[in-house]
Amino acid sequence: AVVSTQSTGANISLVHHVIIAMLIWMWTRNNLEKSVLPIIVSLLLLCSSKQTLLELVGTMFHVSSFVILGINFGMTLIFGLISTHLYIKLCLQDNAWSKYH
Repeated sequence: AVVSTQSTGANISLVHHVIIAMLIWMWTRNNLEKSVLPIIVSLLLLCSSKQTLLELVGTMFHVSSFVILGINFGMTLIFGLISTHLYIKLCLQDNAWSKYH
C-alpha cells in the first residue's frame, strides 16, 4: 500500500498539537520546578518554529517530500518523548497517579 504524505503529515501534525497542548499545560502549572521551566519554554519555541525549520531545510538542501516527512516525524518523536517524560515526572511529583490507581 502506498502511504500518502498528506495523510501521514496530518497525523504527525495532530500529535504535534497534542505535544504543544501538553507543554502549555505544564508551563501554566504553579508548582513547576524552576529547573524544568527553561526546557519547557525551549521546547515550546522549537515546536512553534518547527514548520519554518522544515521549510528551510527543504529549500536549502532540495530534499524530497518524503525526506521532509521523515525529518518531521523524527522531530515530533523527539519532542514528544521529552515532553512526555517531563509530564510523567510532573505527575509523579504531584502524586497524581495515586488518584487513579
